[in-house]
Amino acid sequence: MSRSAGAGPVLAVNLSGKIYGALNLLEKEKIDIQIQRERGKQGKSKLRKYQDLVVGNRSLLFLLKFEMIALLFSRIPGALGIFLRGLFYPLILGEVGKGVAFGADVWFRHPAKIRLGSGVIIDDGVLLDAKGSSNRGVTLGRGCYIGRGSVLSCKEGDITFADYVNLSTWCNISSNSSITIGEKTLLGPYVSVFATAHNFDDVDTAIAEQGWSSEGVTIGSNCWLGARVSVLDGVTIGDDVVLGAGSLVTSSLPGKVVAVGTPAKVVKKR
Repeated sequence: MSRSAGAGPVLAVNLSGKIYGALNLLEKEKIDIQIQRERGKQGKSKLRKYQDLVVGNRSLLFLLKFEMIALLFSRIPGALGIFLRGLFYPLILGEVGKGVAFGADVWFRHPAKIRLGSGVIIDDGVLLDAKGSSNRGVTLGRGCYIGRGSVLSCKEGDITFADYVNLSTWCNISSNSSITIGEKTLLGPYVSVFATAHNFDDVDTAIAEQGWSSEGVTIGSNCWLGARVSVLDGVTIGDDVVLGAGSLVTSSLPGKVVAVGTPAKVVKKR
């Protein structure tokens, strides 16, 4: 697999107590996703915690199917691995179109809330995390490409890509509410999009204990975000926007502009 450079991981499973992921709890209108708190809860078995955090389903039959598919097919190399994962991964995912290709060692959390359009390519080492108690999860339109090592993480939020969105390697898309990216938008390597922010107003309480807030992020169609661009919560970017490498986007941008810098400023119209 190499359309944007790479190859990468499906869910490494461990029923003996290693919990991967984070649980999203709503507490006083603040989102708290501290995995430490979930692991420390009394009265819930390690198996139940694993099912809630990773599998998203308490059915033992689904758990067995999920574990066996991950164990048997996640790391088979080459064309055989791509072929077998294309046959078996749809059995645990919410929806999979025709011709979807999965690299090695792709990771899934709450797989039933992951929907992939026809022709999607998921390169090696990608994490698709649709975790949440009431969210819709991860939806990728036709022909999307998710580059090696990239992470799409829902934390009670949703992530929605229109058709032919292309992520390069090691991108980080993290949503506590909603992230929407328009058709044929390109994200360079190490781009980060955060629809989430730590609350920190109370100086007498640790930031990690003050929860999260989120307004959401919308990125238009036919945009190009250069390498290491970061887009923060609450931002809307119009169609046909180009963002220079290393830019930090802290406020919304109109369509058909080129913006660069920290924070990003419009330098010309397209």
